[in-house]
Amino acid sequence: MLNYLAHAVLAQPNQYSLTGNLLGDFCKGVTTAQLHPLILAGLYNHRAVDRFTDQHHAVRQAKLLFSHQRRRFAGIALDVLFDHFLIKHWTQFYPQPFADYKQQLYLRLAAAEHLMPAQMAATMHSVRRHDWFSSYQQLPQLGVALDRIAQRIRFANQFAGMIDEIQPHYAVLEQGFLQLYPELRQHVAELALEK
Repeated sequence: MLNYLAHAVLAQPNQYSLTGNLLGDFCKGVTTAQLHPLILAGLYNHRAVDRFTDQHHAVRQAKLLFSHQRRRFAGIALDVLFDHFLIKHWTQFYPQPFADYKQQLYLRLAAAEHLMPAQMAATMHSVRRHDWFSSYQQLPQLGVALDRIAQRIRFANQFAGMIDEIQPHYAVLEQGFLQLYPELRQHVAELALEK
C-alpha cells in the first residue's frame, strides 16, 4: 500500500534504492536473485512499507468508509489519495519544497530507467512525461487519475467514479494519513533495511 511518491520518498538517495523501492509493483517475471543487492534491499523496504501500511488501524478503518461495491478497490484508491495527502502536507515532513523534490525525483527516475524492467520503465517514463504528481495535487485531477486506473483494470468493475466515495470522507481520510505517515517513517527508520 502507498503509491509511487511515498515509496520514492522512503527510498535512500541513490538510483538502486529508488528502483528497488518502486519495483514492488512490477515484480512479475523478475528474478529477485539476479537483482543488484541495493535494488533487492529497496524491494524489501517496499514490501515492509506495504505490510506496515496494510495492517495499520487507520488504513483498515479508512477502507470501511467505502461502499460495499467499491471496497474491493479501496486499497488502490487510498494508495493514490495518500500520495495526494503527502503532497498537501509535504512541509510538515520535509524541509525541501515539493516542487524542487519532484523535479529532482523525475531526473533520478530518468537516470535509473536502465535498471528497471520494461513495464516499470515505461510507467516511470509516463509518470515523468505527464507529471503525474502535479495531477495528484487537486481533487478533480485526482479523480481523473483514479478513473484512468479504472480503465486499466482488465475486468468489469465499479472503480470509476471513486472520487465520489472519497469526497464525503475526505477529512477523516486525511486524519488517517496524518496518523499513519509519521509512524510509517519511524518504522522504516527503525527497520533500517537499506543500511
